Amino acid sequence: MASDFYQNKIKNYIMQMPSLPTSVTKVIEVCNNPKTSPVDLDKVISLDPVLMGRVIKLINSAYYGVQNKITNLVRAIIMLGLNTVKNLALSTAVLDKLSDKSSFKALNMEGFWRHSLCTGVVAKLIAKERKIDNKQLDEYFAAGLLHDIGKIPLNNIVSDDFIKAMAIADSEKIPLYLAEKRTFDMDHTDVGGLIIEAWRLSGAIADTIRYHHSLELYEGEYKDIIMTVIVADNYANKNGIGFSGCLYPEKVPSEYWNALAIPKEWLHQIDDIVNSEIEKASIFLKIKE
Repeated sequence: MASDFYQNKIKNYIMQMPSLPTSVTKVIEVCNNPKTSPVDLDKVISLDPVLMGRVIKLINSAYYGVQNKITNLVRAIIMLGLNTVKNLALSTAVLDKLSDKSSFKALNMEGFWRHSLCTGVVAKLIAKERKIDNKQLDEYFAAGLLHDIGKIPLNNIVSDDFIKAMAIADSEKIPLYLAEKRTFDMDHTDVGGLIIEAWRLSGAIADTIRYHHSLELYEGEYKDIIMTVIVADNYANKNGIGFSGCLYPEKVPSEYWNALAIPKEWLHQIDDIVNSEIEKASIFLKIKE
């Protein structure tokens, strides 16, 4: 069967992807322990000079806007918070493994990541507007930033058929994930799920990758984050910011708007802020350089 051919090809590709650095998995493990202190995290990060450099580079970027340059790692962790450092470590590690420009064949890499940045930025702005705890804001951003990573294997190894799926979605004016299902018998959330399993990820980011097109099936604890990313993803697609391959996204259900208590009109008023925040957040794409 054709679907078995695609699924086996995609699974083999994911199995051969480089694993995440040990330091990153250790950071996630340490941060998931409620008794962890900034000093505990400092001990883990200090063992990886690359990761340490990224944390310091990020906190001194326009994204965080601190006035005085910070060079002390413990101070950076205290200022950013454990949860933010965990999301930073994971996000930059994933980007490091998946943002090889030469591999992008069907989607334009810059367009794809700009869409992803926009989704992350808008998810964070919505969370901020709703007075979500500041320590959780970057979880909304990271979930939005990485929600579509399942498209990357489709883009990289079955690119001709991925282009056909995009053409089907375009000509029939349907969401891309439905055209993917028709083409591959799986969509990018299924592929994202395979990446999650390969890298043993869990939490809000993992659940958003899996369920941002099937929230009705979700029974976990991160529904609010996933719902927020769905709205942010819709904003990015509707406004043509970057390009995710989807020109006809699904309408956001009214119960999502009610649950988030964000007026649709508010989203129309944030365009300038979004563009400014995307430019600041682009440090996530440059931080590995």
